[in-house]
Formats: sequence, C-alpha cells, structure tokens
Amino acid sequence: MNATPSSSDFILQVEHLSMKFGGLVAIGDLSFQARRGEITALIGPNGAGKTTVFNCITGFYKPTEGMITLNKRDGSTYLLERLPNHEIPARANVARTFQNIRLFSGMTLLENLLVAQHNKLMKASGYTFLGLFGFPSYRQASAESIELARHWLEKANLVDRADDPAGDLPYGAQRRLEIARAMCTGPELLCLDEPAAGLNPRESAALNELLMDIKNSTSILLIEHDMSVVMQISDHVVVLEYGRKISDGSPQTVRTDPRVIAAYLGVDDEEVQEVLVEVGDEDVIEQLDTGPDSVHGPGNSASMMVGPVSDTVEHADEGERVTVSKGASKAAQVDARAASIAGKPQSAAKPATKSSTAKAAPKKPAAKETASKPTAGKPGGRK
Repeated sequence: MNATPSSSDFILQVEHLSMKFGGLVAIGDLSFQARRGEITALIGPNGAGKTTVFNCITGFYKPTEGMITLNKRDGSTYLLERLPNHEIPARANVARTFQNIRLFSGMTLLENLLVAQHNKLMKASGYTFLGLFGFPSYRQASAESIELARHWLEKANLVDRADDPAGDLPYGAQRRLEIARAMCTGPELLCLDEPAAGLNPRESAALNELLMDIKNSTSILLIEHDMSVVMQISDHVVVLEYGRKISDGSPQTVRTDPRVIAAYLGVDDEEVQEVLVEVGDEDVIEQLDTGPDSVHGPGNSASMMVGPVSDTVEHADEGERVTVSKGASKAAQVDARAASIAGKPQSAAKPATKSSTAKAAPKKPAAKETASKPTAGKPGGRK
C-alpha cells in the first residue's frame, strides 16, 4: 500500500507561478513539485520560460503571482518569493549556477571555493580583527573551509590543479568547478542552468558522475537541453512550452508524450497526425481527446495573465500589443488534431492507426513499445 506523499517529501513546491514583463506573459500559472533527494529536470524549447522560473526561485525576479515553498530538512519552511534575494542562499540554502560560467579566472581553484565560504569565514574572523590576530576560532574555521574546498575538488576530479588559475582550466573542468563552488555554500537545493551546454561526450559523462554523487546529499533542479543527460540522470521531468506546463512525470513517460515530441522537436503542422500514429495507437488518441488537462495545463486562477496562449495582451502604458498566434503551440496542435481524429467515425479513423499496427506485433502493448523506439530516440539526438 503506497502512502500519500506529504509536503515534507517535497523540497520545493511551486504553485500557480506567473511572471509578466510588461505585456508579455513569460510564465502562466505554473505548478510543479520537486522531491527531496531527486534530480528534477525542467526542459522545453528555447524561450519556454525555464530560466525565468529559476530566476523566480533564486530571487533574481519577484513573481507577479504565485507561491514558491522550500521545505528544509530541519522542518522549517520558507516562502522564497517573500525573502530578500540575498537571504535565499543564506537562510533557505538554495544555490545556483548560470548558463555562462562566472568564475574568478585570476584566482586559483582553491581560492574560488574559499570565496564561496566567505560568510562563515567573516563571522569567524569577527569581521577582520579576530583573523588579524590569529585567534584559535578563526584558525579552526579557516582549516575547516580549506578541508571542505579540497573535498569538493576531489569530487570534481580537480584536486591536482588546486593551485592553478581557474581561467587555465578547459571548459568542461570549469563547469565542474562552478558546481563545486556552489556546493561549498552547503545548499539543500542546487539549481543548475544548462550545466552540460558546450560539453563533449566525455565531459558530459564526467558531469553526470558528479551530479549523481551530489544527489546523495543535495536535491537538484536542472535546466538542460542535452536529452542524453536529462534521460540518464533525472528522476522527474517537467516540460514547458510558452510558459505553460505541458507534461510532468518520469523520463520514460515524458519522452513518449506526443505533446512533448511536437513542442520540443518543433514538429510541422502536417506531421502532428504522424506523431500520434508513431507514438501510440487508438489508446493515445483517446487519452488526448479529453479536453484541457487540469493537471498539466493552466488551471483556474485569479490572475489576469492566465489564459490560452492565443491571447492578445495589451501593454498598460504604451498600448503595445504582444500576440501569440493560434498555431504557435505545437502541443496544442497535437491535442486539437487528436480531438478531431477521435471525433470522426470509426471507419474514417482506421487509416490513421493502420501504419502503426503494421509496424508492430498484433498485440497492443508490443505495438506501443516498438513504435515508440524511433521517436523516443529523437530527443537524445538534438539539443
């Protein structure tokens, strides 16, 4: 018997998050949860709003609407949207990295990791004078900081270059150093913004190994376009399109979702029906022919921003209009095409499913498994 998960099982809960820039709705009524001790991946096409979500979680933006709850191990709870941005890493123990590497290139690797511990060292030094006179408390804190830095350099396989300038490292090693620096702050939630961007397969494998090691002590929220990384290490995947959630579940579930395939790979309009046929059979079409999905799609909200992506939004001051065309959402096209196919007579719908049954064994489960293989491999091949 499976017990219902409690709020303490989730380190992060995002509820009805909305973010508006003038007349543009970047995030519309987004809700998802990240479990403690897991890697949760946030994926989607460019411009889907992934980094905006990160910026709201880590305090760079204050959301227009919604609630972001962080549950710590000690039972304390923080509403991140209400905390000043400098208190989110200090009190809520949330750390992040950026798409562009932000190391101190002239400092050594060890010094970069000591900088991440400056709050602890400054407090131990009595804000300079205890450290200046070499008090035992400061010497102990300094030794502990160096030991922690060396620990994460070993985890990142960089301890041999501890005294080298960070700018001399190859690109993949700089990525691992930046993650090690974030871990020196002692986070309970680590937010990584495209850590595998620009890495070759060997560097990606080293990154995967480091993240799986970190997962044992720290929960990870990950933005990534490299599907080989996402599918190998993620426990839970959330997919965005135009600031709305279109899918949410395990990697195996998400990779065969027709909405995800259409939205993330940019399937042409005339190929939407082919995607439905290749991914599944009549069961898939029936599941999609259920109208709006209250779990994955926008729900009821008091926000003026929430609504179909075909809405025209008017800027309050300058009269500027930002319009998203009705055909922009590929996931919505999959839903619409599935509804139209399911609404036809049985004889008219048969040709759409013939090609999938011809490719697979007579049994339905085998057809699903065989037909999904070529499509499931596509996300792994593109970024």
